[in-house]
Amino acid sequence: MKRFFTFVLFFVFSVGAIAQARNLPDFADLVDKHGAAVVNISTTQVIKGRNQASPFPFDEDDPMYDLFRRFMPPQGPGRGAPRDFEHRSLGSGFIISADGFILTNAHVVDAADEVVVKLTDKREFRAKVIGADKRTDVALIKIEASALPTVKLGDPAGLRVGEWVLAIGAPFGFDNSVTAGIVSAKGRSLPQENFVPFIQTDVAINPGNSGGPLFNMKGEVVGINSQIYSRSGGFMGISFAIPIDLAMDIQNQLRSGGRVSRGRMGVVIQEVTKELADSFGLQKPQGALVSAIEKGGPAEKAGVEPGDVILRFDGKPIANSSDLPKVVAATRPGSKVTVGLWRKGAAKDIDLVVAELPSDERQAARGQRAKPAEQAANRLGLVVSELTAEQRRELKITGGLVIEDIRGNAARTDLQRGDILLALISKGTSTELRTVDQLNRMLSQFDKSANITLLVRRGEVQTFVTIKGMNGDK
Repeated sequence: MKRFFTFVLFFVFSVGAIAQARNLPDFADLVDKHGAAVVNISTTQVIKGRNQASPFPFDEDDPMYDLFRRFMPPQGPGRGAPRDFEHRSLGSGFIISADGFILTNAHVVDAADEVVVKLTDKREFRAKVIGADKRTDVALIKIEASALPTVKLGDPAGLRVGEWVLAIGAPFGFDNSVTAGIVSAKGRSLPQENFVPFIQTDVAINPGNSGGPLFNMKGEVVGINSQIYSRSGGFMGISFAIPIDLAMDIQNQLRSGGRVSRGRMGVVIQEVTKELADSFGLQKPQGALVSAIEKGGPAEKAGVEPGDVILRFDGKPIANSSDLPKVVAATRPGSKVTVGLWRKGAAKDIDLVVAELPSDERQAARGQRAKPAEQAANRLGLVVSELTAEQRRELKITGGLVIEDIRGNAARTDLQRGDILLALISKGTSTELRTVDQLNRMLSQFDKSANITLLVRRGEVQTFVTIKGMNGDK
């Protein structure tokens, strides 16, 4: 009798386990069918004149610097002599057309002197960078081949939170690795990322996965794996993908013109808190509160005022302040749109003509790319570029450098991409900033531990920002 009950219990648990297993997704067929369209991307960048005392492509405050320093042999005679070396990196991508067009991340091919694509059948091709958009981190590259396997594109709007998704890529160089998880959230906004409504997942994403596809269970690509949230540098359960519909719009513009055109309305905005909503007479916190207006910009010409709350733009609701930059950027410059405002306790509609957002000077044009020197961060950890004469006229300033990227110690400040550096203050003297070379020369005169104060303009507001310590000698 005891054996009988043991058998019955074993049978019941076995049937239950099988039934539960049947409810779990099986990714094998999906990988077999679509995995061949995923490629590995390796890039090489020649770094000129680096010092042998620091032969690593990392800043001294980067955790990877200590790791590499411990396992590198000491330098021999001639230590400190400048030399060139090659910086290699890995990423992923996926084929969107049988004649060799491939989507990946802009940061995967950024400043690369050579881009090599490897297929699952072990064939390798040198790729040409057609264009790259830094603001959305989307790049389009091309290899000379035909009859290639391609992915099927899906609709990110149809994704549901909790739905299973799958990534294929090359984390840490391990070719065609497959990881799976669920959609954690949609339309996620990230600091300093104003133009992408990210798909958040818990799919394991690590260095090398960048640029690879995110599949739904139908085998359709719904996103490009772009970045992770991490305190350790490795995967911690939160990763972000660029919606494929946005990426395809970017690649269409890159393929046709080598650049991306975005709309601009010329306002500085902030989030509407519950307290602000109460003070403005709104029933709930919503919209984007206008805190400043660009002089001569589209918003000022249309009659937008500081204190207005933008609730709709061209018929699209603005639930949070982070929604507005995405909607405006997606609007074709020159378009006449209706903006729904909340002003002094009442709703109001005004017409506005959208202007064009100045293009990222680091954006790669067709058949061209920015020089490596233009991509490097300065000693403060800032990547800056010079304003055009037209931009200076619009802003009514004679100098200024625009912040394109923020790294190292500068990332701990309140600086943002798009901020304009007007002057550097030292020993009570303010020096107007006009060129990148001028700023770099001035920074070279400071000790590594020096605190640097900058006069910064954001919209119509000017403020002083201090960066504590340099990122290292450069």
